[in-house]
Amino acid sequence: MPEVRTLVNKVVKKNMADGFLFSAGTDTQIIAYEAVKYKPGIPCLTLAFKHGTPKDTEYVKKMVALLKLKQETHQFDREDVLKFYPKVVEALKKYDPMEIRNSLPVYIGLTLFKEKGIKSVFTGDALDELFGYPWQFHLTESEFAKKQEEMWAEMGFSSLSMAASLGMTIKAPYMDPEFMAWAKKLPIKFKINMYNGVKYSKWILRKAYEDVIPKDIIWRPKAPLEAGTGTETLRTHFNDFITDKDFEEKKKSIKEKDDVEIQDKEQLLYYETFRKKFGKPKDVFPNNGGIQCPKCKSYVKTKIQFCKVCGAYPI
Repeated sequence: MPEVRTLVNKVVKKNMADGFLFSAGTDTQIIAYEAVKYKPGIPCLTLAFKHGTPKDTEYVKKMVALLKLKQETHQFDREDVLKFYPKVVEALKKYDPMEIRNSLPVYIGLTLFKEKGIKSVFTGDALDELFGYPWQFHLTESEFAKKQEEMWAEMGFSSLSMAASLGMTIKAPYMDPEFMAWAKKLPIKFKINMYNGVKYSKWILRKAYEDVIPKDIIWRPKAPLEAGTGTETLRTHFNDFITDKDFEEKKKSIKEKDDVEIQDKEQLLYYETFRKKFGKPKDVFPNNGGIQCPKCKSYVKTKIQFCKVCGAYPI
């Protein structure tokens, strides 16, 4: 499938960056393979939460060896999370726990690159949205096509807002109009298909690169950013940060004063920052003809029944 690699090479070259947030997921493996042809010494940074169990580590090592990447892994800890999560909440104007967890490593990576004078950074944004997620594998072709169109109409990426807040630029080859136009027209069988008895997304891209990137790497399973970096442990990591009694009291007070439901201690941390910076969600996102979220009372325009402010689903 040389035409696929030719297209990817073209959009990588056109959207060249000075640094690379590198997870060694399928998305970034392929960009790295093409990028080193033009910038062999591009600095690659991998983020890992010190108190988690990041799933990217073994794949990063293999890709570094394969492409002789100039790569380093930065381990961030609890103190880094406490320092940076308010910045992430502020940059994204939301307190959805999964979004904050996913975005924290990216924000920390961007700040490290900024300190080194690097102003533009590669990410693998948009490939999942264009090719589908594992949770969509059970859908019929018509259902999948409908979900894809709904997702394309609303897709946005936290990396863009965070980079802008730091005076930096994200270079995302898969967001290049030429690549997106090609991907949107692809038949579903080229997006999701079988390999060795297992169903995979991004099938045609994996297939196109399996003879130049070892099969055990290019056919690695999907790991969400929070799993890849280890930040999924933040779901419960801060449970000792506030007592159960204080949490219940704050939760009750927020419900009474702001008419907002808080789901857990992690979300409480993020909400308090949001509230202090922006105000009540229903005042920040008033009625604009959208759907009112029953949990935070924000009004959001969405076809996918997902609250982009607090993360509630379905709404």
